[in-house]
Amino acid sequence: MISREEALVAVKKHVKNKNLIKHMLAVEAIMKGLAEHFDENPERWGLAGLLHDIDYDQTAQDPEAHSILGAKMLEDMGVDRDIVYAVKAHNEVHGLPRNRKMDKALYAADPLSGLIVAAALIHPDKKLSSIDVGFVMNRFGEKSFARGANREQIKSCSELGLELEEFIDIGLKSMQAISDELGL
Repeated sequence: MISREEALVAVKKHVKNKNLIKHMLAVEAIMKGLAEHFDENPERWGLAGLLHDIDYDQTAQDPEAHSILGAKMLEDMGVDRDIVYAVKAHNEVHGLPRNRKMDKALYAADPLSGLIVAAALIHPDKKLSSIDVGFVMNRFGEKSFARGANREQIKSCSELGLELEEFIDIGLKSMQAISDELGL
């Protein structure tokens, strides 16, 4: 298995958009929080979150290629198969079954990070520490808010046995723990 440091070097080599890197760090944090909740391996789950969009700079205009190219890149780097599969399956365009908890968690965590960031950014001080689960839940219900954060995908947390509020709580606390890295 590659180290987190090696993964971060690869991310910074392939991803030039600083906001996308922050998104990947946020998803890494959420995945680690979920792994701890489910008594899974936080390093492995974190790697899936950190690496899930490694190909996005190259595939942003080609959704069919997104995550397929990323999976190939990860295979070439020697990333474990289960992480590679979770990355490939997080793009619903491919219709791959998400069978394992890691697969389901990555799929749900991806848009949750964007919803939480958007919620923080509308708060006067633009800080994650200033928002709570109730604030995010209220924004979740506003269809015009953070349209890119797919609500159905976020609600797929139920496939993990999590209520929406509990899922948001894990995600928010995980992101708050790295708020300095995220600049929020």
